[in-house]
Amino acid sequence: MEPHLTDIARVIQLAVAPVFLLTAIATLISAMNTRLGRIVDRRRVIQTRLKESSKESDQPESRSELAKLARRTRLVYYSIFCAVFAALLVCLVVAGAFLGALIAVNLSRMVATLFIAAMLAIIAALGLFLREIYLAVRAAGHEHL
Repeated sequence: MEPHLTDIARVIQLAVAPVFLLTAIATLISAMNTRLGRIVDRRRVIQTRLKESSKESDQPESRSELAKLARRTRLVYYSIFCAVFAALLVCLVVAGAFLGALIAVNLSRMVATLFIAAMLAIIAALGLFLREIYLAVRAAGHEHL
């Protein structure tokens, strides 16, 4: 059975929301990437300070900060991973919608499952990102916030 133009037009209308979601996820990934870059830059400064420091008293403090930066790096990395995974799932949602319309097969359960999985991945990404921000603020000495 040939898909009608109206069927394809309806799928395009349904695909608009997930495409906007992809834009939001890309913006989120960009913010996470910026934070990751700042963490890496700070780690380089601390490592340089450790190499140049002759004082033994500076060593434990610098090593402690490096450990905190390593933890923040992991959190941002996993957050980016979850966001990229969510974006891939959203792409599969759009592809599934078009594929279902083109071959006239009901893929609604699969599309819904992929969309739910994408939302869970975004929730995980945002949770990890929030945790990283909390650690950064706490490490900066702003515990009263």
